[in-house]
Amino acid sequence: MTNSFKALSLTYKKAPLAIRELLALNELECEQVQRSLQQELGLSDLLVLSTCNRTEVYYTAEDDQQIAIIDALGHTKGCASSRGYASYFEHFTTAGAAAQHLFEVALGLDAQVVGDLQVINQVKLAYRRSVAAAAAGPFLHRLLHAVLAANKRVQQETAFRDGAASTSSATLELVEALTADLPSPRVLVVGLGEIGADVARHFAKSRRFTHVTLCNRTRVRAEALAAVRGLKVLEFADLADGVRQADVIISSVSAPVPLFTRELVAGLEVLSPKFFIDLSVPRSVDPAAEHVPGVLVYNIDAIQHQASAALSRRLAAVPQVWAIIAESVAGLRERSRELHVSPAIQQLKNTLEQLRQQELARFQKKASPAEARRLDQATQALTQKFLKLPVLQLKAACQRGEADELVAALTELFVLKA
Repeated sequence: MTNSFKALSLTYKKAPLAIRELLALNELECEQVQRSLQQELGLSDLLVLSTCNRTEVYYTAEDDQQIAIIDALGHTKGCASSRGYASYFEHFTTAGAAAQHLFEVALGLDAQVVGDLQVINQVKLAYRRSVAAAAAGPFLHRLLHAVLAANKRVQQETAFRDGAASTSSATLELVEALTADLPSPRVLVVGLGEIGADVARHFAKSRRFTHVTLCNRTRVRAEALAAVRGLKVLEFADLADGVRQADVIISSVSAPVPLFTRELVAGLEVLSPKFFIDLSVPRSVDPAAEHVPGVLVYNIDAIQHQASAALSRRLAAVPQVWAIIAESVAGLRERSRELHVSPAIQQLKNTLEQLRQQELARFQKKASPAEARRLDQATQALTQKFLKLPVLQLKAACQRGEADELVAALTELFVLKA
């Protein structure tokens, strides 16, 4: 496994929400950071991942680029003091550690809600972005294919994804607890990105909530989701009135400053308890809004492990997930070693094929079409048999760390091109 692949990670484990939201990236900002790191620093195997609980950059470079990457994040976010937040980042300086971390993140072991399905979708999005920008090199391609294969095994072979333990389902359970005394709570979901849409789907499936309204800057997105789920739609221009009528406001709006300010909430003349659930990073509900009488605000860090039974099953499956990751990392390491000898194997194949074609050309002139076909088939089979043992020996030497000597011997014996 290449020793120059690394990762830089800012997560809920080391950084408080106030720091995470300063450096949280939306889709456009992810593209800007990726482009900057690719063009200005010459980094390859780039994967820029941003979720509600993490901002991470995976990359290949000979030298440690931690400070330069933090500077790039700060520049994109207009945060001049970003370098001062370096202590909140965790840096994985070897390929093995960085790859292991990505497996744990993508499969949900490192999520705030264990087994969160949304993370793998965000990893897929980051990978597509990297591929589209030609920022994904051979190692990142192999790594992501291994991650996606491991994710499929986790879904098929374990109970790690059973039950309702995602951020969205945890939000549903929190709201159920908060509104237990209300006969028919009115819920307003504002912002229908990936998380907001998933929250809407969870509430639409719940028999407990029959008054759910969707509000989004782009109305067509709200209408499409509402039509499928049988929900109501509120014009974004009427948001203040919708908030005034709702008992629970769930916000996952992507914006640089809070959408729901203390002044806006104070002007609503709150007469009954009103709960704001802020799933946005940066926060879309001003924490000071809680100073308004009757208003309670819960941010992303308050969405804890709500699904206890499902969580117990998931935790019980964690050893299986670790085993799948261990097998996947070992397989990735083996393929990376074999990649070292792939050029020599290909050159040997090319040399033998060239010799085969030369000899065929000599004999096929005097052969009938049927004889020429049989001669071609026979020589192909012989060539494959000649290749089999050297290839097996080279792969075995890779596992022992002794491939260089064999490659050198083959290169000299067969006069292979460097």
